[in-house]
Amino acid sequence: MPTERVDYRRIANEITSKIKSGELAPGEKLPSTRQLAEQYGVHISTIHRVMSLLKDRELVEGHPGKGVYVAEPERESE
Repeated sequence: MPTERVDYRRIANEITSKIKSGELAPGEKLPSTRQLAEQYGVHISTIHRVMSLLKDRELVEGHPGKGVYVAEPERESE
């Protein structure tokens, strides 16, 4: 489904922007998959793709049974 591809990228980019702007702070818990699906009006599988992309970008980290949290930024070596 072509719109799903567009949706997951759009949503991932929106969440990325919120993280980079500080609107979503390091350590902050993201809404549940179900909540995000309802918020964006997409299927849960789309949100799974979003989370996978954000994890690949090292912007979020999952904690099984606890949720997905904004990752601490990588500190550059001094």
